[in-house]
Amino acid sequence: MRDVAIVGAGMTPFGELWESSLRQMFADAALEALGSAGVDHLDALYVGNMSGGQFVGQEHLGPMMAEQIGMSGVPAMRVESACASGGMALRLAYLEVASGQSDLVLAAGVEKMTDGADVTAVLATAADQETEVYHGITFPGLYAMMARAHMEERGTTLEDMAWVSVKNHRHGALNPKAQYRREITVDDVLGSAPVAEPLRLLNCSPVSDGAAAVLVVPLDRAREFTDRPVQVLGSGAATAPMALADRADVTRLEAVRLSAERAYQAAGIRPSDIDVAEVHDCFSIAEILCIEAMGLTDGCNPVQAAESGYTALGGTRPVNTSGGLKSKGHPVGATGVAQAIEIYEQLRGEAGDRQVEGADIGVTQNMGGSGASSVVHVFRRG
Repeated sequence: MRDVAIVGAGMTPFGELWESSLRQMFADAALEALGSAGVDHLDALYVGNMSGGQFVGQEHLGPMMAEQIGMSGVPAMRVESACASGGMALRLAYLEVASGQSDLVLAAGVEKMTDGADVTAVLATAADQETEVYHGITFPGLYAMMARAHMEERGTTLEDMAWVSVKNHRHGALNPKAQYRREITVDDVLGSAPVAEPLRLLNCSPVSDGAAAVLVVPLDRAREFTDRPVQVLGSGAATAPMALADRADVTRLEAVRLSAERAYQAAGIRPSDIDVAEVHDCFSIAEILCIEAMGLTDGCNPVQAAESGYTALGGTRPVNTSGGLKSKGHPVGATGVAQAIEIYEQLRGEAGDRQVEGADIGVTQNMGGSGASSVVHVFRRG
């Protein structure tokens, strides 16, 4: 297997992008990524997208998006793994380059969620239809049950979860491409409208449009395209039962733990080596569950990591410096690639006011549904 690097990146702003279509958002991000590396051709294209067919009535995205950027003829494939679609697209691009099959592969993600579809119903297709959705459950409801169980078992409080949102909005206020560039307070979170007890509106990530793309190449060719490549040290993926009722413990994300362990092993690192991380905070309880499963808190109680500053900018291990899904936005198919772009910028020293000083190793974690699929990537400054 060859060593692999990212040498270019492109991303739209995230938010309610009324003037941009699905294909236009993809093209904007893809062409920015290619232009940043000075590349005018590809060997392959992977497009992460959860549900273009239901959100905007468009399937068969591979050839459509290849043509949109003038690459008709290139092998192109849509990748779907619910909210982990973007991360899985990156994993496939990484594996294709590492295997020696291709040299120039674009991993992208795109989602257009605000064009009038029933977003709650579309997202619910990533849950177990027979045992969960048929009985009326939604994803806020599923994560609310996980949160309630965590509160009962670990003593987690509403304030603990609120601090995750507060921290991530503080980071997102520094991100020019974030959907919500404003800080909030614990009182704001606790006083926001109930969605599914105990979760409030400001415990939940928003509905978003957006696209992101990265160019993946062999490490030994990386300097042809940039003087600051970022190496992909390792990738790990895993699954778990979709239905909460089929899990041994709903307060632990087994797929996240397994995917992280596999990525760490492939990269030859330990969690303590990680300087900065982007994890899947679709709800504030999810960040707590993810950093715990990934071993990112080194003895600090994951429940208090946000309030204590451990996972904040300037802390021991900053998490979601982009603002996370909560503040940056969550266009589901694009999220995993956008996470990789945040780490790419951090390791290149390009994160501006969000910069983690001396960042050398970063990690991303992207998951689908209520944690039934998860993919983790480890990166190193090149």
